[in-house]
Amino acid sequence: MRTTHTFSILFWIYAKRIKNNQAPLYARITVDGKKLNISLKRRIDTQLWNPEKQRIKGTGSNAKSLNQYLDEVHAKLFQCYQELRANDKRITPQTIKTKFLGDDKTKYFTLTDIITYHNDKMFHKLHRNTSRLYLTSQKYILLYLKKEYKVDDLELTLLDYKFILGFENFLRGYKPKHYQKQIGNNAVMKHIQRLRRMVTLAHDIEWTHQDPFRKFKQKLVPTHRGFLTNGELERIEELKLDSVRLKTVRDLFVFSCYTGISYIDIMLLTEESLVLGLDKTRWIATQRQKTRNPVKIPLLSKAFNIIKIYREDKRCQIHNSLFPRISNQKVNSYLKEIATAAGIQKNLTFHMARHTFATTVTMTNGVPIETISKMLGHRKLTTTQIYAKVIEQKVCDDMQMLREKLEGKVQIDEFQ
Repeated sequence: MRTTHTFSILFWIYAKRIKNNQAPLYARITVDGKKLNISLKRRIDTQLWNPEKQRIKGTGSNAKSLNQYLDEVHAKLFQCYQELRANDKRITPQTIKTKFLGDDKTKYFTLTDIITYHNDKMFHKLHRNTSRLYLTSQKYILLYLKKEYKVDDLELTLLDYKFILGFENFLRGYKPKHYQKQIGNNAVMKHIQRLRRMVTLAHDIEWTHQDPFRKFKQKLVPTHRGFLTNGELERIEELKLDSVRLKTVRDLFVFSCYTGISYIDIMLLTEESLVLGLDKTRWIATQRQKTRNPVKIPLLSKAFNIIKIYREDKRCQIHNSLFPRISNQKVNSYLKEIATAAGIQKNLTFHMARHTFATTVTMTNGVPIETISKMLGHRKLTTTQIYAKVIEQKVCDDMQMLREKLEGKVQIDEFQ
């Protein structure tokens, strides 16, 4: 039984890809509101295009030839639609395009195609940690295909808004084997963001001409950046420790609190990292492994004194490093012991030292946010502004404590 469809054909030029006043020409098929673009492999002068008539202006031989070609394309597309309808075949923009181009003349690129292409062409530009995150996202994409679509792969042209919403729902309900709980909101958004970048790449290399993310809005939940107060930092600095391993980890942590340098970057510091700054004092010059951004930080006396402790340490001499090498996993494990010994209730991690530098050591002491951003090696000032929000929260907490004290005092005065 035949079904009635709405069908239309539109010729248009891709104005965003103009080169030397020449723009690529496309045909757009619309069936029941669903659209699909076909590249006609021609570029035309944008000044000669009439968007209302969808034809070339003028009566010259070139204009006549192109307009005749467009008439032929229109007729062939309509014929493809009519033949599918006459044979009771499934009518979609994709089936019409397939019939128009011929099965033996075109290749339909898939999700695994763009994943492979992305990894081959882009991984050398990414930090290995970022590459590892992409591999995880890609694993989830393929798992979603198997669970929801019962297939191992899917054509890029079939990706739509429904696919994105389904992938989001899948991630929110999925519980990784190596993790104790479900994937958090921001992690879900990160996985979708990586899918979006791969789909954008496919669009840029003209493997697909639609954007399934057009209606999708990313919803990130603001995260609290934990940091130590002055008092907590002092307790860790003054803590009496008998264990060499705990002393070393404490020193590394405190060094990061006074420099803002991350764990991985500290492990790579050498004597060559110590340079003379414009003010003729010692600075640290390094490069962030995460972003490859160069970083220069003036050394505060507390940080330099820690460097001097390890000048003759055999562990440093083996690797020609400023500090002994120790794994991040062990560092964070030992920090839990240090926090307990110092009476600190917070979940102490090495990255908290970087946050402490940004807030307690610099921002609360009047260092401008632009300077802090430069020392932290941030690419955008907005990244550093997160710490300003943390300080605002601290102001709120402190004022709430003051409010409670004052209100308590008022109540006492009333009874006297």
